[in-house]
Amino acid sequence: MFTGIVEELGEITAVEQLGDSCRFRVRGKVVTEGAGHGDSIAVNGVCLTVVEYGDDWFTADVMEETLKRSSLGALAEGSRVNLERPTAVGARLGGHIVQGHVDGTGTILDRTPSENWEIVKVSLPAGLSRYVVEKGSITVDGVSLTVVEAAADFFTISLIPTTLALTTLGLKQAGDPVNLEVDVIAKYVERLLGDRATTTDITDTTDTGDSK
Repeated sequence: MFTGIVEELGEITAVEQLGDSCRFRVRGKVVTEGAGHGDSIAVNGVCLTVVEYGDDWFTADVMEETLKRSSLGALAEGSRVNLERPTAVGARLGGHIVQGHVDGTGTILDRTPSENWEIVKVSLPAGLSRYVVEKGSITVDGVSLTVVEAAADFFTISLIPTTLALTTLGLKQAGDPVNLEVDVIAKYVERLLGDRATTTDITDTTDTGDSK
């Protein structure tokens, strides 16, 4: 589990194509400290498994399903990426509960700079808008953010100088894709309420009339 608090801005140093999958080599000094084979590291919000590692790098395999559902397939040598290690038990939950399981991709539609922050408008894929609410949480490229405005096909976020300087969101331009993960609690609530509605809608066919 992650919290959406990016630890460092890393870099893709190599991409090896493996048919319907690929292997990334990623530079990241902070996230590789104490890393081991099989550990998890979030890359732009996607939970990947460490295959090999060194003092300031690691490799991770990316399967076809991940390439289809996320923007990782657009990464190339030299691409900057947000990196985060899983949160430790007992640590502060600085952002919100993030699984590293991308629900879909959006596109940067517009950026509106201000004196001390920037408003970014992001497209919202069909089917995800019901999970996005004003002042709710959403993960964009692995960054835990608060929704400013929520519409049927887009949402906006407000980025502070630290986020702009230390994550890929400061580098993204209009037209660039971003990974989106909605609040997992919203999905569980929907499922539970859906099951409850289905149960309630079942007609009681018990015969309570008098037998003749």
